[in-house]
Amino acid sequence: MSRVAVVTGANKGIGLGIVKGLCKQFDGTVYLTARDENRGQEAVKELNKQGCQPRFHQLDVSSLDSIHRFKQHLEQEHQGLDVLVNNAGVMYGRSNPTPLVEQVEVTMSINFFGTLNLTKVLTPLLRPHARIVNVSSMMGGLSYVTPPLRQTLQSEQLTEEDLVQLMEQFISDVKSGVHEEKGWKMDTLAYRVSKMGVTALSRVLQRQFDANPGTDIVVNALCPGWVRTDMGGPNAGRSVEKGAETPIYLALLPPNVRSPRGELLLDKEVLSF
Repeated sequence: MSRVAVVTGANKGIGLGIVKGLCKQFDGTVYLTARDENRGQEAVKELNKQGCQPRFHQLDVSSLDSIHRFKQHLEQEHQGLDVLVNNAGVMYGRSNPTPLVEQVEVTMSINFFGTLNLTKVLTPLLRPHARIVNVSSMMGGLSYVTPPLRQTLQSEQLTEEDLVQLMEQFISDVKSGVHEEKGWKMDTLAYRVSKMGVTALSRVLQRQFDANPGTDIVVNALCPGWVRTDMGGPNAGRSVEKGAETPIYLALLPPNVRSPRGELLLDKEVLSF
């Protein structure tokens, strides 16, 4: 049975770079997914010209209907999944005039809840030795929050329910205008918190999978660095290819690897969270 890898938000930038790399290194079918079908199909055509043969499927990670349609497709076509790269994400720049409340709603729905929902829905399809790779960021470092929040997010006792409640409370605090006094004191606020959530989620999910060690499902988060993409801008110091190296490395971790598991990485090296 053919192995299957999925990359979200992959019509451009780091996601496209990950698909390109996996097409060359992954022994199986690689899915390039994107919210916009036309842009996704165009990205596949461009990769075809470069000798890569990914498959396309429309996927909006902020839509549960879209997520379930994609799950149904994977079930019918492949009966399983081996690699999931949660790359889809959004960040509002400092000068963006969009109201903060709207920024928070959109950012959290894609970056955190999109990653969570897609992973949970596809978990029943994961085969033994499956790898989940969550693209996070050093911008979501815990130095940007107060010690009580830091302690909660770092806790080995943090559950998925606890984390979801904390992320929902953050959104509520922003809407109520009390987020700063609650300890969320930072610029580019929504993006930072969403990536804190993604890194913490990776740790939580790994603990869940470790409760059934025979499956050898491994979850890791990573920071790709400052990459020249639409999000990173033209002055960033890294190429897309460099930004894609660590997620590809994590997607291809060998069976029964002892480390990294539930970690945050940069340049294939484990970082503290």
